[in-house]
Amino acid sequence: MSGATNTIPAGALPGEQRADIKARTLRTDRWWIQPAIVFGSLIAFIIYSTWRAFENAYYYTTPLISPFYSPCLATDCVPGSAEWTPIGSWWVLSPALLILVFPLGFRMTCYYYRKAYYRSFWLSPPACAVAEPHKRYTGETRAPLILQNSHRWFFFAGLVFNAILTYDAVIAFRNSDGQWGHMSVGTVILIANATLLWLYSLSCHTCRHVVGGRLKNFSAHPTRYRFWTFVSKLNARHPRFAWISLIGVALTDLYVRQVSIGAIPNFYFF
Repeated sequence: MSGATNTIPAGALPGEQRADIKARTLRTDRWWIQPAIVFGSLIAFIIYSTWRAFENAYYYTTPLISPFYSPCLATDCVPGSAEWTPIGSWWVLSPALLILVFPLGFRMTCYYYRKAYYRSFWLSPPACAVAEPHKRYTGETRAPLILQNSHRWFFFAGLVFNAILTYDAVIAFRNSDGQWGHMSVGTVILIANATLLWLYSLSCHTCRHVVGGRLKNFSAHPTRYRFWTFVSKLNARHPRFAWISLIGVALTDLYVRQVSIGAIPNFYFF
């Protein structure tokens, strides 16, 4: 093995010797590709969502509203986009900043996303069998990583926003005149976005614990066992739902924006 020598520390017993490897890793494959793709993808989403939040425009066109701005809670929201405005005129920033903190907090503290950005941004570690550059690791028991424990609370907040986005999808069955019984491309996109977000939330590890955790036996709780079994099957696809829903929410916002500025029409099927 190139770059390695066998050394036996003083007092070590036979079989306890360890290879003195100077190289960071002996892997010869392109192990850096995956963390690089994750890094680029997350950076792209952060840039896009930040730009859209501070653009503070083109997020509503009857009956479609961007998931980045729903629910619009400020009194200075685009007319027609807000049905309940508990935030008065004192809020002068983008109304998106009032709500994005919750879905962002849910994703940032998600178990899968922790793995993704720990490896891609902090190189902790960047890949299996690749040494990380940090000399000391304290885990998630100290600041700031102790804040990851807030994930369960962001999970419940995320369910509320999923319900709101589902409501938005139902409202999208109206046309621009407010008449019910119509379906457009925007309707399909909003339904798909809400569905993907529900799949992402229901496949969450926290959801699995909420449904079936803290039980001594499942036989005494058959209903919760059925839910736990269902969520466990979704949980195996949690990374996939995480990425698809992330891309989906960005594309949904982009579609609403393009319709809002008149770049594309919102074609109605009926």
